[in-house]
Amino acid sequence: MALFCCDKVVPLFDRLSGKMSGVLEGLSRNGKLSEDDVTEAMREVRLAMLEADVALPVVRSFVNNVRERAVGQEVLESVSPGQVVAKIVNDALIDALGGAGATPLNLSASAPVPILMVGLQGSGKTTTSGKIALRLSSRERKKVLLASLDVQRPAAQLQLQQLAERVNASTGLVTSLPIVAGQSPVEIAQRALDVGRREGYDIVILDTAGRLSIDEALMEEVRQIRAVSNPAETLLVADAMTGQDAVNTAQAFNEAVGITGVVMSRMDGDARGGAVLSMKAITGAPIKFTGAGEKLEALNEFHPERVAGRILGLGDVAGLVEKASETLDHEEGERVAKKMLAGKFDLDDYVSQINQINRMGSISGILGMLPGMGKLKDMLGDKEIDQSIFVRHKAIISSMTKKERKTPAIIKASRKKRIAAGSGTSVQEVNRLLKQFDDMSTMMKRISKMGLGGLMRGMGGAGGLADMMKGMPGGPGGRPPFR
Repeated sequence: MALFCCDKVVPLFDRLSGKMSGVLEGLSRNGKLSEDDVTEAMREVRLAMLEADVALPVVRSFVNNVRERAVGQEVLESVSPGQVVAKIVNDALIDALGGAGATPLNLSASAPVPILMVGLQGSGKTTTSGKIALRLSSRERKKVLLASLDVQRPAAQLQLQQLAERVNASTGLVTSLPIVAGQSPVEIAQRALDVGRREGYDIVILDTAGRLSIDEALMEEVRQIRAVSNPAETLLVADAMTGQDAVNTAQAFNEAVGITGVVMSRMDGDARGGAVLSMKAITGAPIKFTGAGEKLEALNEFHPERVAGRILGLGDVAGLVEKASETLDHEEGERVAKKMLAGKFDLDDYVSQINQINRMGSISGILGMLPGMGKLKDMLGDKEIDQSIFVRHKAIISSMTKKERKTPAIIKASRKKRIAAGSGTSVQEVNRLLKQFDDMSTMMKRISKMGLGGLMRGMGGAGGLADMMKGMPGGPGGRPPFR
């Protein structure tokens, strides 16, 4: 069931992705290409990248690189020149983003390995420190010490302490350095490394103080901390929402203290994506992680080839599979899938699916990881899938008896009134849920009869999927969802 609201939320790269995909589709339709066709296409790409806030030197280099390779004789005389140009653009995007494959953290130094976190105030530096601690302790079973070096804001030290407690409750391998009043940032860094050595920590994460803007006092403090800690990694946390300001910040930190990697925070926001495309070319430092939300689990490795695929509308199936393997209850998913394919899907199973969807994150984000979904998202315009409606659905279903959840057909007028009263909703809302569930059940029966292969042929790609969604609440041409 696809449910949409009218709030305008544009995920990162959506604008750029739409324009780039349009340019490449135009080339694919032209058959044989001329040099003028490539020149015009590159003009459109240049405008799209500038509008996405990509740094001008990066745009020039990218366009010149693509154009030079695309006007070669082997491309212009190719049987499918449009597809060849698309491959060239994809490769150039991967190069601009840092090359194929994620760049891992350097943990090869002797324990405790120091990781220095730097960035401006409000960039998400402290939260990112907690996220990295969770990742290292849960995935690599590293014992991590978190140390706040922010003596300007006592609340920052308490925040890191609370984050450490939350992570430790999950992994049992993370603690924070006790706060000692009156110590300088350099003294705290030295004490953290000393404690790390004496108490057998694998990693020490040093969370430095931020400032509202770049200033020499900040840089000098970071230089002194860097000198005494000799970090294996100096990670800059940059806010993707700030666009080229994030790139300027990264450049300033890199010139002053040297950075070994970048963590782009707030990648789930309404940003144009230019900072991500510009960061490696301007600073020389790779993007190592991205953050998308306040949850401690919301930290992902940065894979340039996956991001390039999403920009060009090719999706990120590998990322989707990885995300699913980390978040979903596979036994429960298999149980429900078998019932769905057998046409025996009930409202308890629907609640189970809602819970699985919520674990995966936003549905828009999931759609963005599927190949060919760009056209479907275009059909929806500025509408965004409204997951809050699932909360209402769960409330309605929880007000039903076990028999009603198993056999929704028995729910008539008097039962609807009771369910509405018990869930704090209206009879109309109960009716909508039951109608949506009936539509879903019908679709499940189609899957059961046709098989997945037959269903996909019937769907006919993104357009077919959109046709199936017509009439669904909030879908194209459908009823608006209730709030």
